[in-house]
Amino acid sequence: MAKRTFRGGVHPYDGKALSKDKPIRDILPKGELVYPLSQHIGAPAKPIVEKGQRVLAGEKIAEAGGFVSSPVYASVSGTVKCIEPRRTVTGDNINCIVIENDMQYEAAPPIHTMNFKDMKREDIIHIIGEAGIVGMGGAGFPTQVKLSPKEPDKIDYVIVNCAECEPYLTSDYRKMLEEPDKLVRGLQIMLSLFPGAQGILAVEDNKPDCIEKLRKQTENLDHIFVRALMTKYPQGSERQLIYAVTGRTINSTMLPADQGCVVNNVDTVIAICNAIDEGQPLMHRIVTVTGDAVREPQNFRVKTGTLYSELIEEAGGFVTQPEKIISGGPMMGFAIFDIDVPVTKTSSALLCMTKDEVSMWEVGPCINCGRCVEVCPSRLIPTRLAEHADHFNTEGFLELNGMECVECGSCTYICPAKRQLAQSIKSMRKTILANRRKG
Repeated sequence: MAKRTFRGGVHPYDGKALSKDKPIRDILPKGELVYPLSQHIGAPAKPIVEKGQRVLAGEKIAEAGGFVSSPVYASVSGTVKCIEPRRTVTGDNINCIVIENDMQYEAAPPIHTMNFKDMKREDIIHIIGEAGIVGMGGAGFPTQVKLSPKEPDKIDYVIVNCAECEPYLTSDYRKMLEEPDKLVRGLQIMLSLFPGAQGILAVEDNKPDCIEKLRKQTENLDHIFVRALMTKYPQGSERQLIYAVTGRTINSTMLPADQGCVVNNVDTVIAICNAIDEGQPLMHRIVTVTGDAVREPQNFRVKTGTLYSELIEEAGGFVTQPEKIISGGPMMGFAIFDIDVPVTKTSSALLCMTKDEVSMWEVGPCINCGRCVEVCPSRLIPTRLAEHADHFNTEGFLELNGMECVECGSCTYICPAKRQLAQSIKSMRKTILANRRKG
């Protein structure tokens, strides 16, 4: 019997009421668009356009730079202004293709004209890769790689992550309500790659309207099931989701496929539907613009490359100047200092808060209460890991299985001493991974 939850986790204020009842609204960019060549895990894409060249909406402007990589497409028609480093949400300067929008939105031909019935397995995977589809829940792992496990016959479950457990985010929620047909169709396409697998739509039980709509959409499908999961953060984390749905466990040395699972999020699955059925490459996504500093929280369908500053303008601007702006959710997002940065394939939300509560915390000594241990979904001892990290003790950090951390932030959230446990652990993990790559 599949489990509905996992050990640990927290219940933060979800903030979803600000935007969950706002239907998706299409917006058009006003100025230049910026396309980073690294919008995914793996090798950066390689530009195939030049300065001064005119391009069409849906035209490939950068090709995949390797097997684990993904191409980039223009989302508007216009002229290539330059190819140069620009700042992104992480604060890094990354090579970007900058396009001056001509406001014509002249479209390129579809990336394919095949009928699905005529497609073989390799055709489907090729089209998904050619469309530039990556994990749009945040990680950005190229989807064609995820759908190409070494032993496809051993895949038992294709899971759609419909949990959307991160506070304030409602983009997946709106997608489930407004495009359930495309979501189920995208899952059917993925299941065609794994004939022995079941399809699971895993939804937290705080979304009963989505559960009802998806069950109605799948009532005549004997290989697709809707599973209601207990509402708890980080229910949408890949490892926790797999355990909650199947009871199977994975660790940092494994891939979901090692336990017979493939997991993709809502926006990614719908992008697969668009690519296969309509020949449409990935060139837009849904972004939640929300927070108490935003005048009119909204869910926007945004063309990739659009600047965040334009989204704020479309949401009515700020009620008051925010003290903190986060790209993503409050638990795992990036705090940013510049809103003139582009929307990418992995941009899920822009959260604007009137108060920076974290900066006002007074950090105290650890009182050994054990709360961080109780909530850790990976069953670690965060306070000890953070201590090793702060003292650059790599050996002690690894002995306590620090690389198993999923960086969910539950430990920092629950800590009564307001210690930045997750930040210390995340920094140490990043250092260790960088040293391993060098080695």
